[in-house]
Amino acid sequence: MQKINKNVVLALLSLTSLVFLLFQLYYYKFYLSQKNGAVFSKVRGSKSGRDSTRWHVVRKFLGLISSHNIPVYLIDPLILGLVDKDIEQIRSSPDGPSPECKYFCAPRDFTTFALLDKTWKHEVGLFRTAEKMGFQWLKIINKDPRLDGMDDLSGIEIPLHYIFKLASHAIHLVVFYERSGNYLWHGPLRLKQHMDRKFVPFRKLHFGRYPGAYEKPELLLVSIDDLKVQIPKNPSSFLEEMSHSRFLECRYREARAFFQLYPDDASLDAVEFRKKAKSLLHLAALTLNSLGVKFWLSSGTCLGWYRQCNVIPHSKDVDLGVFIRDYKADIIPAFQKAGLPLKHKFGKVEDSLELSFQGEDDVKLDIFFFYEEDDHIWNGGTQAKSGKKFKY
Repeated sequence: MQKINKNVVLALLSLTSLVFLLFQLYYYKFYLSQKNGAVFSKVRGSKSGRDSTRWHVVRKFLGLISSHNIPVYLIDPLILGLVDKDIEQIRSSPDGPSPECKYFCAPRDFTTFALLDKTWKHEVGLFRTAEKMGFQWLKIINKDPRLDGMDDLSGIEIPLHYIFKLASHAIHLVVFYERSGNYLWHGPLRLKQHMDRKFVPFRKLHFGRYPGAYEKPELLLVSIDDLKVQIPKNPSSFLEEMSHSRFLECRYREARAFFQLYPDDASLDAVEFRKKAKSLLHLAALTLNSLGVKFWLSSGTCLGWYRQCNVIPHSKDVDLGVFIRDYKADIIPAFQKAGLPLKHKFGKVEDSLELSFQGEDDVKLDIFFFYEEDDHIWNGGTQAKSGKKFKY
């Protein structure tokens, strides 16, 4: 038997190991990376390959939507919070290369963008292109509440959210719809039974736990980390709005049941009063919003919305609530300038303040101020004729 040359055996083993290693790299690059998302090299200024991945995924997504002429804008609260601190510098900075990846490389699982529904309808081609680029995607649909009403509950479904996943990062695209009150609305993110609940960490999403309502934002095109994106012109205002954006849909089913027991007043006087009351409510909302005063529907106005999805026709006024801590001395002048003269002023700022403004004809606006104690909240009431004061 011939002696086996140890050097030859060692060379064969080394060659085999090298071939196997090359096969593994090939398999990962052309199969696993397409399945689970690409792996990217570092970006200038980033601290790790993971940071770089986020930037590259955002860049590929922006390229994807740009190729299909889809106008989206950034609403990611983490990134907008960072951008807001440097907003003046970002607005004035040239479009030259950034020295480091500061915003899109920030640690997070998602980057969130918004899409206005009426600006885009052609989704099939987008998904095909996304798959070719290595993205996995998920579409979440649900009922269109804009088609619900007292006479019919629509079952028509509309797209509410899209999620595009690539590598270890995901893009959350929130679809906004215009509602009849001249505001933007997005729906909740509710997974159907057949959907993969491990597709992404859904609980970490900033949008989708509940429906939201927003004013139409004015957009600004800026360059962030060498990427051209649109953002709300005033990021801090958008973030503040986000903190109280939860939207409560009218309870149409319960309202229909209520009207079966107590038929609605459809008289000419009732219809005319509701029209005037809603117009007054709209004007009051514009006035208080212009002052930055937070408010809510109160008393009979709140009851009407909750119980019967409308203004109670025999109430004869519109009721709003405001925390006394949000009171401003220019509330009265602002309403008077808006064409609503002061009719009554009860109490004082330090004790049971109530303001009443005169609207069109006999319709008036009552603003009740609420006071916070250790374990309860109260608002004052005063009888116009007797002057008696009450705590509610």
